[in-house]
Amino acid sequence: MVNYKEHIVIDPNKRFGKPIILGTRISVYDVLNWLANGMSREEILDDFPELSEDNITACLLFAANRERRIRVAS
Repeated sequence: MVNYKEHIVIDPNKRFGKPIILGTRISVYDVLNWLANGMSREEILDDFPELSEDNITACLLFAANRERRIRVAS
């Protein structure tokens, strides 16, 4: 099981404090956007060899965790 906290960091000095993949300037948003627009994991890994399968999974887990914590105001 992938622990997204081992792959994703928030550094205020990189990408304006957006969550990024550790050791890169690639944001979680970038990866999620590529997936949402139809890129396969294989295509992402071919285009960005600095990424790993676990990095992509970590982005999905990060987004799922954020979604779980969202509360609807009533």
